[in-house]
Amino acid sequence: MNDAVALLEYEVRELARRRGIDPVEDFTAFRSLISEALADYDDRSMAGLVPPLADSDGVAKGLLDAVAGLGPLQRYLDDPTVEELWINEPGKVFVARSGRPELTTTILDHQSVRDLVERMLRSSGRRIDMSQPFVDAALTGGERLHVVIPPVTSGAWAVNIRKYVARAGRLSDLVERGSLSPAAAAFLDAAVVSGLNVLVSGATQAGKTTMVRALAGAIPVSQRVVSCEEVFELNLANRDCVALQCRQPSLEGTGEIPLRRLVKEALRMRPDRLIVGEVREAEAFDLLIALNSGLPGMSTIHANSAREAVVKLSTLPLLAGENVTAAFVTPTVAQALDLVVHLDLSREGARTVREIVAVTGRVEGGVIETADLFARSGGVLRRMGGEPGGVERFERAGFDVRELLAGSSGWA
Repeated sequence: MNDAVALLEYEVRELARRRGIDPVEDFTAFRSLISEALADYDDRSMAGLVPPLADSDGVAKGLLDAVAGLGPLQRYLDDPTVEELWINEPGKVFVARSGRPELTTTILDHQSVRDLVERMLRSSGRRIDMSQPFVDAALTGGERLHVVIPPVTSGAWAVNIRKYVARAGRLSDLVERGSLSPAAAAFLDAAVVSGLNVLVSGATQAGKTTMVRALAGAIPVSQRVVSCEEVFELNLANRDCVALQCRQPSLEGTGEIPLRRLVKEALRMRPDRLIVGEVREAEAFDLLIALNSGLPGMSTIHANSAREAVVKLSTLPLLAGENVTAAFVTPTVAQALDLVVHLDLSREGARTVREIVAVTGRVEGGVIETADLFARSGGVLRRMGGEPGGVERFERAGFDVRELLAGSSGWA
């Protein structure tokens, strides 16, 4: 930073402090303050009192980023092609575009990384320290922040900011992007309207959250939706929707609200649909109980295939306690779960639906039976020979399953 810009930044910060302007909350007023400061600086420059500015517009943008934004990281947040940003150490700042990582030219120092993290956490009310070396939080722009500090890391603070560049509000949006075939989209749309329970699986960054949001777009407007997440990510557009997120424990170790508690509280809020952002641990048991009670819902899970997702959902509830056994969980999963939508992230960064599998409700030898409805072959999502369950629910909603699935082979 040259002397002229450093002087201007000091003056802008001081002016904002004196006038009681919050650069983040009062963005319009702060932008006007910068314009005023630049005009005053130009007058002094013409009088020879201060060095001239080579690029006033660039300086104005830099001041906005430095004081109201995230400094040198702000340009990556403003860049619509950047999907994710992460810092391994101050001299290694990476971004991902189209699923591919790139090492940027941005170089920070340890103190500036700490200052940026503190600024990002300020609006979330969450903290990070030696007693709580991990933190998940949502930024004001909706991005998800994850930070890990030493001694968990080897020496530097590790920072990840995940953006949501292209958010699909309906399944038709995914069809336009080539992630889903029109026939499969029509079937899933009807399945959601009919109240089938859907599990979305895939690897990290495969687009699971985006898929759940698109599926939720098919929920009838008359129905009340309650979502439970560790950190707000879904940003559902449904008319009647309540979003809940977990809370970290206080400095005294009290006040924590885990995902299991949120699922239980959600059931007291008269939901017509329950959406759990992701199940990783014992909260899978509470989700399973809710779905088995007749409440339609959906969730996401990390898995390598649709079949593995079913197996994992049959295993995670066992973490809820010693009195929870496979003899109870396995048939409950078979009865509660209807569809698994598995997503794939290619080496080129393309996010597609790899397979859609139906859970038939039958268990043979402790193994839950599934039927392949759609599977991707040769780059094409094709109709397989399996048949879905829940036919009576489709019929009650006014859909003919055979008509939905007829002639759906060969779609790209």
